[in-house]
Amino acid sequence: MKRISLKKNKHKHSSIRTKLIWVFILASMIIFVINLVMYQRVNQTIRRIDTLYVSNVSLNELSDSLALVQDDVYEFLNTKSTDALNSYYIDTQTYRDLVGLLNDETSANSMLLLEKNIREMSNTYLSVTDDTIQAKRGRNVEKYKEDYEEAEDLFGYINDDIYTLNNMQFELNSDNYMVLQGSLQYMEIVSSVILICITIINVFIIIIWTRNVISPLITLSQKANAVSEGNFDVEYLPVTTDDEVGVVTKAFNKMLLSIREYIQKTKDNMDKEREMKEKELLMDSHLKDAQLKYLQAQINPHFLFNSLNAAAQLAMLEGAEKTCIFIEKMADFFRYNVKRVNEDVTLKEELLVVDNYIYIMNVRFSGDIKFTKKVDRRVLGVRFPSIVLQPIVENAVKHGIRDMEGDGEIILSISKCDKNICISIRDNGRGMTEDQIDKVLHGEPQSDEDRPDSTGIGMNNVISRLRLYYETQDVIAIHCDGKDKGTEVLITIPYENDAEEKEDV
Repeated sequence: MKRISLKKNKHKHSSIRTKLIWVFILASMIIFVINLVMYQRVNQTIRRIDTLYVSNVSLNELSDSLALVQDDVYEFLNTKSTDALNSYYIDTQTYRDLVGLLNDETSANSMLLLEKNIREMSNTYLSVTDDTIQAKRGRNVEKYKEDYEEAEDLFGYINDDIYTLNNMQFELNSDNYMVLQGSLQYMEIVSSVILICITIINVFIIIIWTRNVISPLITLSQKANAVSEGNFDVEYLPVTTDDEVGVVTKAFNKMLLSIREYIQKTKDNMDKEREMKEKELLMDSHLKDAQLKYLQAQINPHFLFNSLNAAAQLAMLEGAEKTCIFIEKMADFFRYNVKRVNEDVTLKEELLVVDNYIYIMNVRFSGDIKFTKKVDRRVLGVRFPSIVLQPIVENAVKHGIRDMEGDGEIILSISKCDKNICISIRDNGRGMTEDQIDKVLHGEPQSDEDRPDSTGIGMNNVISRLRLYYETQDVIAIHCDGKDKGTEVLITIPYENDAEEKEDV
């Protein structure tokens, strides 16, 4: 058988799990870095957007604080209450703090310049309001009225400048907002494009990697399917990696090699077994022939001598006619046993030898045996092993009816039963026990088979030859209903001969 050497790759490869982990880590790292950069840019832009309108909020707070100071001055002038005075001081300090956040340097920038003007006017305004409060507390009516009017004028100027600065700041913030919004949209588009590109690249990498992994598996599955269908001549798979796929490929190649070796070994064993079986069958055939020849040849010569003595006695007692008939029956009986020892016969021939035996026995025992036949003439041409029925009838005579009181009777019937032929030999003699039947069917020899008045072919001989001839243990059965109720021997054989006999028996 062809052998292969499984080539190993010189370079160690990682396992599939390790490869998967690295692919996942690489893709995740790329996506993480890109997302981190985009998050920082977007977060920075959002923070800038959040700070856009802080200036407008500050100017609104400045305007509201200025209004509170003006209201406190008006309230104190009207009520001169301590609460109004405390509120004034508190609101004044708040306003001073807000004003301190404005630009105080000269600049060409109109907005910064406007902030400087608001800061200067606010300082002047607070100074005037302080004078107004002091004049009111000093009850200098003319003074606080004059100062309050100046404060009102400054309040209006400051509000107008705050409003103008607020509008200018709002327009600037709106323009910046639009720029930042466009930047966000641009980053969103760029981020989406980058993520799509990264996704496509990752998918492409995964496809290439999975193809490298799956392609050997597909080839392996195709080879395995071919092997499962009985094709063991497939090529061995190349081993290119040391990962799980490489391990499975090596295992498949080893399995295929083992299967081929096993098949070859099985073929060799089957050839040897077939040769041994043929020899065994040949020996068994020779053994069966030898057994049949040996069993069929077991005829006791003493029977011949006793029968001839009986013929001599008959000749002395009566005329030659009966003696002649007796001697002819004897001649036919022994001629049948001698000539048919190596062959099978028809049922008709077997029945003729039974008739001769019954005639001889009735001559010996003065006609004490009543013999009846019931035969279906259609089965008379069926082939049958020789010297079978006569020994069974002989056994019925010796063990069944010889020593019984009254008339002994033997009934032999042959009939067609479906696809079989049923042969029944029944007597009305002493019967048999279950133990005796079991011993006969199991081949235990009978003690009287070697008696001088026996043919020497006992039931053991008959049963053995029937089982050898038909190759089944169920060809013969023995039934008995009890003591003194007779015995029935039943032979069941296949009906394989279509020949029909029309002659009377």
